[in-house]
Amino acid sequence: MSATCRECDVEHEHCHGTVILHVGERQECTEAECSTPEAVHDYFIDCYAVGCGCAESSEGQPIGPAVSSVSSSVTVSVRAAG
Repeated sequence: MSATCRECDVEHEHCHGTVILHVGERQECTEAECSTPEAVHDYFIDCYAVGCGCAESSEGQPIGPAVSSVSSSVTVSVRAAG
């Protein structure tokens, strides 16, 4: 068993950090010295998950936990065959 990951073993460009997705701002990586594009990361999270306020203060489509205002009651119509 190797002490490095498979991507490290084959020298592929990658990062072990997690990309934090911000609303309307540049994405950031949890690794301070990361210079790799977001596309080569394996892990992504919404900034809401790390307590960032931009998700709550932004206009438009919010991110974070969904809040539903849809009623949970369902009406079903049944027609008798005949």
